[in-house]
Amino acid sequence: MNQQVITLTHPSKIINGTVQLTGSKSESNRALIIQALGKEKVQIKNLSQAFDTVTLKEALQLAANPQSEINKIDIGPAGTAMRFLTAYLNLIKGNFILTGSERMQQRPIGILVDALKTIGADIHYESKSGFPPLKIEGGMIQGKDKISIKGNISSQYISALLLIAATLKKGLTLEIEGELTSRPYVTMTLNMLREVGIQYVWVNNTIHISHQEIQEATIYVEPDWSAASYWYAIVALSNSGSIVLPGLRKNSLQGDIAIVEIMSHFGVASSFEEDGLHLTKISEPSGKTFFDMKECPDLAQTIVVVAAALRRDISLTGLETLKIKETDRIAALKTEIGKFGAKLVEDGTTYHIKTDEVFEPTTISFATYEDHRMAMAFAPLALVFKNINIEEPHVVEKSYPDFWKHLANQNFIIT
Repeated sequence: MNQQVITLTHPSKIINGTVQLTGSKSESNRALIIQALGKEKVQIKNLSQAFDTVTLKEALQLAANPQSEINKIDIGPAGTAMRFLTAYLNLIKGNFILTGSERMQQRPIGILVDALKTIGADIHYESKSGFPPLKIEGGMIQGKDKISIKGNISSQYISALLLIAATLKKGLTLEIEGELTSRPYVTMTLNMLREVGIQYVWVNNTIHISHQEIQEATIYVEPDWSAASYWYAIVALSNSGSIVLPGLRKNSLQGDIAIVEIMSHFGVASSFEEDGLHLTKISEPSGKTFFDMKECPDLAQTIVVVAAALRRDISLTGLETLKIKETDRIAALKTEIGKFGAKLVEDGTTYHIKTDEVFEPTTISFATYEDHRMAMAFAPLALVFKNINIEEPHVVEKSYPDFWKHLANQNFIIT
């Protein structure tokens, strides 16, 4: 989908069928690091086809076979790859320049770099202090075995450290300062480490992992709950909707399973059956008006758009990390929902959606800001407005490359 703009319509506004989602990007990226650290003792099944995962896999192959004295690894817009490689590259022999897209070079990495330097990493900033690109000299000799890191900036910093902890000669004790944002992603990391035999102790704000060997194992990557969230939005905004998503489990490691409970308040019922997760449009949404997104911030765009389209005035909290994602997602949401009269009003750490001025334009164009989640959160509005345009539709390749194909299979007309 290399067009600059696509137009979406959905004449019937009826959704019915089965959608096979790609493997979870979050699980896949953790599995790749674990596999690399385990020296091929670990097999992976159902690896994601997302751009971020493909990028990380290629970067790990390059790191394992350095081509020159200084090896440049460019991960483009892949944020998880940047954080995980910033930690991982310290453990292998070689000199590396780790860089990314223009936006990636504006996303802070200093907290993770400082933590790694504390335990002995040799990392320097190539340009602006606190931001990529990074110069990393591998083969780190560990000094300290205990570090403190803020918990409310990015859980990916914490996961990056936990993934390498067992490989460190002295292990690692990680003290999390303050409140932990996106806790389910940290839990996911620890559970996946346990799948390959790595034991940990988590008491209060301290996580300890001793030096251990990764054991032989096969990691099965569950389908992506973040991708599932867009199908919840599609069902919620349809006139009549019923979708089956095979492979999704009730006991998922992924924090975005929170979409099940959240979307029950927007008229979508969930049922876990043998053939997968069944989503059904129901006529009775709840009157709930307050939602805490602290543990699932990647769902925020979906919820904001659905609420605005359904003319539901709600309040959200836990959105602090959205300002340092692929784009400033708060600013992007304000601009784009404003195009049909909705408002996102900031009140300290709480955000209010106001819909009393929402209207229905005949045609409306949405910008995506080089952010895959903007494209996928706004696409379901084709079920509400007559025509919508999505700019730079190719951005979905970052996490859900088959998104437009799957929409076409559900009778969205895409031109």
